[in-house]
Amino acid sequence: MLGFLPRNLSLYRLAFIPKSAQQKNPSGNLLNNERLEYLGDAVLDAIVANTLFNSYPEGDEGFLTKLRARIVKRKNLDYLATKIGIPALINPGITAGSKSKHIYGNALEALIGAIYIDRGYGAARKFFERKILMRHIDLVQLAQKDPDYKSRIIEWTQKNKLEITFQSKEEHLAGSKAPSFVSVILLNEEEKGTGRGDSKKDAEQQAAKAALKSIHKV
Repeated sequence: MLGFLPRNLSLYRLAFIPKSAQQKNPSGNLLNNERLEYLGDAVLDAIVANTLFNSYPEGDEGFLTKLRARIVKRKNLDYLATKIGIPALINPGITAGSKSKHIYGNALEALIGAIYIDRGYGAARKFFERKILMRHIDLVQLAQKDPDYKSRIIEWTQKNKLEITFQSKEEHLAGSKAPSFVSVILLNEEEKGTGRGDSKKDAEQQAAKAALKSIHKV
């Protein structure tokens, strides 16, 4: 899993002991991976930020922040932890039930914390890049998968000092009991995108997507 031999194996054992295990050391103190998880969370943020900074030299702060958030969100960390085999290292009796939500993603962060203490930042970064990023994360696809088109078009207009206007209205289509909505985006009073949806929010998102396409930002 790691690609190297651990120096302090006890750190790695601790990384796979969740709080729900209720394990204690001979002195009666609880043993769990919470502290390692806390450290690993910060180290992972730094690693991902550095990776994205180098991968997208033209990316602005908003783009880099959103992309990092997609990579380190709990659901994605659970998925990545499963892909590299972490579930097999945690007692199955501990993981049964709903009390262990995000147990795998938490263990992945704790593992990165253990690597950082045991071998340093460089080893933690290499582990993430070689064992996780290169094998299980498609940065290109992830960068293109941004459903918040409205925020993106607003950020773009602010940067380019353009006036943006959303004109939305409710429609009642023939043969349909539920109302639908249509939204038009104007940039400096020029129509740039139209969208439809089951709600005003959906219609505005679709209009923003169309506007971004018209200015070659999607």
